Amino acid sequence: MRTMMALAAVAVLAGCGGSDSGSNGGKLTVYSGREEELVEPLFDQFESDTGIDVEVRYGESAELAATLAEEGDSSPADVFFAQDAGTLGATAEEGRLSELPNEILDEVKAAYRDPDGRWVGTSGRARVVAYNTDAVREDDLPASIFGYTEPRWKGRIGLPPTNASFQAFVTAMRLTEGEERTREWLDAVKNNEPKFYEKNSSVLEALAAGEIDVGFVNHYYLYLLKEEQPDAPVRNHFMGGGDPGALVNVAGVGIVKGTDDPEPAQRFVEFLLSEEGQRFYADRAEEAEYPLAQGIEPRQGLPPLASIEGPAIELGDLGGELERTLELLNEAGFTS
Repeated sequence: MRTMMALAAVAVLAGCGGSDSGSNGGKLTVYSGREEELVEPLFDQFESDTGIDVEVRYGESAELAATLAEEGDSSPADVFFAQDAGTLGATAEEGRLSELPNEILDEVKAAYRDPDGRWVGTSGRARVVAYNTDAVREDDLPASIFGYTEPRWKGRIGLPPTNASFQAFVTAMRLTEGEERTREWLDAVKNNEPKFYEKNSSVLEALAAGEIDVGFVNHYYLYLLKEEQPDAPVRNHFMGGGDPGALVNVAGVGIVKGTDDPEPAQRFVEFLLSEEGQRFYADRAEEAEYPLAQGIEPRQGLPPLASIEGPAIELGDLGGELERTLELLNEAGFTS
């Protein structure tokens, strides 16, 4: 339970609840760490296509993972649809997810699924440095996230230190560069007097307003900003070369071990990876995440996912390392 305790450290433990699992083949209970506003159209489409009645329990992914661990074999959940790979990895290590069939796993590249086949990514988001085009030329941006320790960036950086995506990025840095170099980076960035924000979207709004010149965020928040401010002078800068600043994390799904009727659950996973389910991210969703099923192109204007070379880590390891990352961020003065 230690890993789940770490995940729940950033969220309030959800109360028990849910519905009977789909034992009659016509029902499906999903624990969704993905926000209702984003994924409800997917559930509606699946119900329409299959006639399967879907009951969804929404919450923070960490809350739901802790609830699954607490409920054990008595959980009413059939499927866990999580916001991040770290939570899925921790849930799998707790023995709460079943192994998926190869025909499902093979839809997605190995980097974006569990090496033991217990979960699979459904959409991806890349870390970027968003920048104000009135203040910075892209050619002047560092090639690596480590370049933002230079004194010229003092007072010009914005980031959301309590946000899960920022914490996952710092964890990826720890796993690839080691704790000493990560601490040095945190200390140097802190010395550059960054402005802290609660959310990625707040960082983008600050960029548009000229409060900061660069921000460390996920790529798709630019698309959300442009919906509200089409002329905002903000763009994304993508890194590569294995840089921690190019981390591609995923939302994903797994079938809960012990479900009475796995067939509806498997059909739901197959739907999420189908052309229809994947084109949702490319064509309809405001967030413009990357489709992960092979052969599905991303939203126009995004660089191909294959061109983004992030750090070489197992994404599922991010959850188990979260507790130490939180300690390190607190020690460095980012969350204290």
